[in-house]
Amino acid sequence: MPLPLYLLAVAVFAMGTSEFMLGGLLPDIAASLDVPAATAGLLTSAFAIGMAVGAPLMAGLARTWPRRACLLGFLGVFLAAHVAGAVTESFTVMFATRVLAAVANAGFLAVALTTAADLVPADRKGRALAVLLAGTTVATVAGVPGGALLGALLGWRATFWAVALLCLPAAFGVMRGVPAGTGALTGAERPDLRRELAQLRRPRLILVLLLGALVNAATFGGFTFLAPIVTDVAGLGSLWIPVVLVLFGLGSFVGVTVAGRLSDRRPGVVVSAGGPLLLGGWSALGLVADRPAALLVLGFALGALSFAVGSTLIARVLYEAAGAPTMAGSYATAALNVGAAVGPVIAAAALSTDLAALGPVWAGAALVAVALLLALPFRRVLAHGAHEGSGP
Repeated sequence: MPLPLYLLAVAVFAMGTSEFMLGGLLPDIAASLDVPAATAGLLTSAFAIGMAVGAPLMAGLARTWPRRACLLGFLGVFLAAHVAGAVTESFTVMFATRVLAAVANAGFLAVALTTAADLVPADRKGRALAVLLAGTTVATVAGVPGGALLGALLGWRATFWAVALLCLPAAFGVMRGVPAGTGALTGAERPDLRRELAQLRRPRLILVLLLGALVNAATFGGFTFLAPIVTDVAGLGSLWIPVVLVLFGLGSFVGVTVAGRLSDRRPGVVVSAGGPLLLGGWSALGLVADRPAALLVLGFALGALSFAVGSTLIARVLYEAAGAPTMAGSYATAALNVGAAVGPVIAAAALSTDLAALGPVWAGAALVAVALLLALPFRRVLAHGAHEGSGP
């Protein structure tokens, strides 16, 4: 894999830290801004909504601009949004900053995915995606638990300041890794936007978009409300929250790394084997979350399975949208974040049921079950590797 790809992953690490960090900060944010925990959980959805809407919008606007300028501009907006979030006393303002940060993140990731796909041979898109997503998984291993620990020691606002500072080395990585002028297209070089958008009518692309959204809805919904499970269900202290998040992150790194080696040529194996195991993992957590040892083991396993299956499905989006070279990255980003927006909303609603803190876990199991039922009749589509064409 080329060096610029790893430098892009540094920036994805900074943004991934922000996207996931609320999982360990929600109780403190809710208390500080004087809102219920379920309402505070909507901040995760706000970020995901901004990502889902912002990805195609920003990719469409920036498709003819130099990629390095785009990436640096998105990083600047992202930094400013976190500074505003760190100083606000208003939940409404916080919600708005999360949407703004997400739009910047979406634009960055959509351009980065397209850039990454151009940096590698056509049959290695899954590996390139795995390198970028490794930035996100390292965020769950180090950035998110570190943010939770920083929040426990210095308050949640310190974590927002830390994310803002992370943007500086990320910008340096973009400056070093992406040559100036890369991606600037004019005239005959510019792909037809209408033709690229028309790819969204292809049934196979719609299928992998839907499946990716469902699996990621389960992941984000469960991850957002892990903290109450650690403290209220398992009866552990608040300092155990970063431990569970680290285990989830370590699992996600393992999952995306292994899946990255399989998703180009054997995606069907990952989905058909990992999907049922993921369903079993969420169900098992719902049954034994009150046992700390089981919670720790399942935290790792669910991180691995969620990212293995989810990243494979998102990689399939890049293949199925090969006819949309400048917009494919935004389709993949939107699919991931539609799930990330819907998941916490469903999980928050499940909190008010008799299942209480375990509601999000069972909601995650239900979402994966729906994905598996939808995928079953189309398993031949998911089995296509990179060496096979993406037909209609």
